Amino acid sequence: MRNEGLGSWPARRARKTPHRTALVHGDTAWTYAQLHERTTRLAHALRARGVRRGDRIAYLGPNHPSYLETLFAAGTLGAVFVPLNIRLAGPEIAYQLSDSGTRALVYGPQYAGLVAGLPGDTDVRAYVEVGAGYEAELTRAATDDPIDEPVAADDTCIIMYTSGTTGRPKGAMLTHANLTWNALNVLVDTDLIADERALVSAPLFHTAGLNMLTLPVLLKGGTCVLVEAFDPSTTFDLIERHRITFMFGVPTMFEQIARHPRWPDADLSSLRILTCGGSPVPTAMIAAYQERDLTFLQGYGMTEASPGTLFLDAEHAVTKAGSAGVPHFFSDVRVVRPDMAPVDVGETGEVVIRGPHVMPGYWGLPEETAASFTDGWFRSGDAARVDEDGYVFIVDRLKDMIISGGENIYPAEIEDLLLTHPDIVECAVIGVPDDKWGEVPRAVVVPREGASLDPDDVLASLSGRLAKYKIPKSVVLAAELPRTASGKLLKSRVRTRYGNS
Repeated sequence: MRNEGLGSWPARRARKTPHRTALVHGDTAWTYAQLHERTTRLAHALRARGVRRGDRIAYLGPNHPSYLETLFAAGTLGAVFVPLNIRLAGPEIAYQLSDSGTRALVYGPQYAGLVAGLPGDTDVRAYVEVGAGYEAELTRAATDDPIDEPVAADDTCIIMYTSGTTGRPKGAMLTHANLTWNALNVLVDTDLIADERALVSAPLFHTAGLNMLTLPVLLKGGTCVLVEAFDPSTTFDLIERHRITFMFGVPTMFEQIARHPRWPDADLSSLRILTCGGSPVPTAMIAAYQERDLTFLQGYGMTEASPGTLFLDAEHAVTKAGSAGVPHFFSDVRVVRPDMAPVDVGETGEVVIRGPHVMPGYWGLPEETAASFTDGWFRSGDAARVDEDGYVFIVDRLKDMIISGGENIYPAEIEDLLLTHPDIVECAVIGVPDDKWGEVPRAVVVPREGASLDPDDVLASLSGRLAKYKIPKSVVLAAELPRTASGKLLKSRVRTRYGNS
């Protein structure tokens, strides 16, 4: 087998554990043998549609077996998989398709209208709607002869878009080796077993749901129960029905579970591993789960690192509460000063990462790639301090990123669109506390002289142009924004002045 990448995983698993259940979706289950056969047939079908080595194949849809089949089929062909966030608006989807030069788009039937409305100037030539046509054309009608396409570990496997500080999303190029080493880090640091039964309700189009949960479980030979959308009540049903052992979620998801009326009496005895990421886990939530004899394993990561970087194990979940932990086994992390010298204990510096799980760069952006690395270390842009035991505490975001319900929001993207409004001359987007989502964006805008600006109209102007979670939940009118003598916006003063009321 000349395929060293993810595309070979179904075949390698099928020869070891062909009859074990790989995926469950609704009332249907797929064994590893079936996953291998379906993936191979899909690869043949995509090749018949003109997809070749290096071409990009995008997927737009909720969690579904066809997502993973498309990912593995792309890897079988030596093509590159491009997961698309279903919460994005049409223009945002179109940008990522064009930027990546995607040739084939596989999409869920609920997005047929959005796909039909995409501009015709993208490179997409093959459209495949999941459903009866997918099953007939791409699986049963295609051959399942092995495809022996050489794929190297350092070949690009996925282009996963992450919002950029310049207002445009950047495509992080993750290689097959990046994803494999990240999965190994998870296997080592969370002690996964072959009998793992994982509930995948976090979206697969995000790096954590795919790379910190699903791929490690499939590598180990466990079972992934795929759920199209998170719902706390349904989560209790699924845990009991499938005897779920492993879950990942953002704090908002676990908070909804703990607040649900079924929480006190639900059967959670099968749960063995709960991992949480996206933002710090509140101490009160940790305590609530401890009362049910459940412990959080939390960590810190980023798309560019596939994403696992720091990890806080169960043994230190309480004694080091608030910490992101220590580096994963196959990961090197430092907190440094601007000259890259390590900080002293308690001193704040920037988190930098190096390791086989770190991306080689951003798609089509050599200058931004070069600026993101110093002496081989990826510069996260996040500020942290280290305690006397080597545990890292994330204390600030150098890039002004807002994390709302586990979704990363970059103010520059929203600000760019706000400034297209004819009655707005200046604006700044900041994060403000929110009981449900942790924080949500707020727009502080300076109206054009003589203009009568309605905050509701400002928000309405963003509808359909941005994902709903990116649209500010409030608008504050200001006479001016605080700036330095050179004209640089002082975001810290904006937060102080407008972020608390």
